[in-house]
Amino acid sequence: MKFRIAILSILIFSAATSYAQFKLPQVLKEAANAIKPGSPSQTEIGDALKEALEIGVSAGTDRLSLQNGFLGNSAIKLLFPPEARNVEKALRGIGMNKACDDFILSLNRAAELAAKEAKPIFISAIKEMSIQDASNILLSDQKNAATTYFKRVTSKALEAKFDPVIQSSLDKTQATKYWTDLSTAYNQIPLAGKVNTDLSAFATQKAMEGLFLEIAQEELKMRENSGLRSSPLLKKVFGFADKNKNGVIFH
Repeated sequence: MKFRIAILSILIFSAATSYAQFKLPQVLKEAANAIKPGSPSQTEIGDALKEALEIGVSAGTDRLSLQNGFLGNSAIKLLFPPEARNVEKALRGIGMNKACDDFILSLNRAAELAAKEAKPIFISAIKEMSIQDASNILLSDQKNAATTYFKRVTSKALEAKFDPVIQSSLDKTQATKYWTDLSTAYNQIPLAGKVNTDLSAFATQKAMEGLFLEIAQEELKMRENSGLRSSPLLKKVFGFADKNKNGVIFH
């Protein structure tokens, strides 16, 4: 009886050992796939994303702050406020085309002046970004994840900064004067409804929308165009992100 038990124990031990030897290479392979040599660390991911965002933000804000940065871009060009479209139509109908055109020009020039103030606000938000935020943004399925992050963390600061700058810019470009002249002329038209638009608030909101749209385009370029990844770190991290969107374990 004891002899049978001993034989059975040896057989069980041998089977277990063989099974372990069979499974061990598979386990090691899975572990190696989970943490591949050369994969970026979370710190590298954070540094790379911040580098990429600084490049994109600088390019976007610099481009918008140039002459015709807003005016020459149909996607973000500032026009008459929506509630004042009837004003434009009525005034152009009585021969005030140049006055309307001058107002639109001055409005966009004001946004272009204000765009210069946006860069330090965005750069500050980038520097304060956590490693976890950076990882989530990099590996997000959303192509505008960084822009969404910026909207969430910079909108209040950007609006507070932009409002006085926009107001000053509106005065410098004479947009305020043009608007006063236009609204006064419109209000003198018989049976025309009175128009009362907060021009500064309108211009601030539209300038911010234009900035975020421009940054979203820069983010998309960095994600999809490997040729824009100018440093070894950007190549390493974004190349890794291209291949690993889900289930990634960082070392």
